[in-house]
Amino acid sequence: MRNIFAERFKSARLLNGLSLQDVADKLENKITRQAIYRYEKGEVLPDSEMLYELSKIFKVQNDFFFRPIKVEIGKVEYRKLQLPAKEEAIIEEKTRDYISRYLEIEEILSIKVGFVNPLENLPAVSDYLHVNEAAITLREKWNLGAGAIANVAELLEDRHIKIVKLSGHTDFDGLQTKVNGTIPVIAYNEIRNKNKDRIRFTLLHELAHLLLKFDSKLTHGRIEKLCHQFAGAMLLPENALVQEIGISRNRLELMELGNIKKQYGVSMQAIVMRANICGIVGDKYKKEFFELFENNNWKTDEPITYNNNEESGRFEQLIYRALAEELISISKAAALMNLSIIEFKRTYLTM
Repeated sequence: MRNIFAERFKSARLLNGLSLQDVADKLENKITRQAIYRYEKGEVLPDSEMLYELSKIFKVQNDFFFRPIKVEIGKVEYRKLQLPAKEEAIIEEKTRDYISRYLEIEEILSIKVGFVNPLENLPAVSDYLHVNEAAITLREKWNLGAGAIANVAELLEDRHIKIVKLSGHTDFDGLQTKVNGTIPVIAYNEIRNKNKDRIRFTLLHELAHLLLKFDSKLTHGRIEKLCHQFAGAMLLPENALVQEIGISRNRLELMELGNIKKQYGVSMQAIVMRANICGIVGDKYKKEFFELFENNNWKTDEPITYNNNEESGRFEQLIYRALAEELISISKAAALMNLSIIEFKRTYLTM
């Protein structure tokens, strides 16, 4: 019990970006830094009153400190090359916390899932043709046809890839890793991905990192570009794009691009990049288009928006399933959602 508490205590501290002295300060020196250190080393357990105080400071339920699910985070690949160590620790602990709750509800329901990389046998990719072919292959293996993907997050979770929504460092877009060596995880930063089309693109960009092998001679920048191209190919296959705009164009109308964006959930900028790499529009038009967007401050918030749902409700659905089957109590459901019982009842049981 002490070892579980010690591990969870440290996780909660890192989750909030606090040092041992910070915790002591927030407790208004009711106990010393040395006493807090003993908690983290597993030498002693806090009493119920101190456990309540710690729960408030760390913004978690008491259940958090005694959750036994083991979550080992593998090597984390970020869209940004370097983040402050403190920020990385917060991001990884938030991921660990969510995945531990997710795995616990799957264990309660006796759900066994196994992920198989559908592109495992593809050779290492090194250019656009390779990633485009990889996207075609993946769509075939996942029976997606050539149409729009309704909900990328839901699609990936249906294929046993855990999706985590985080609020983190402003330079952090997304990450991908494996938990316990076998469970693929993709996380995205909602601060950097406020628009639904950007969430979709980021998830598929990280999917490329997760599924593809890259030629060892490629630079980081080149790999990032190939992941962008894979995301574009997944969202808008070439044959679908040709069907929408034809095989050769001198220019595209904004409303035309907006309609494609609304249908396929891909940004207007990504559509133009896709049309350019597919040889439908030339470099001159591409340059003019991006100058237009730059001059109108449309690079982040485009003039036409995509508003479809882009979240998966699988985790919450599993909690309701366990409640319905009387495998967990309302208090346990609240703890798994990291909510108080009152908050859980107010938010979920009145819907």
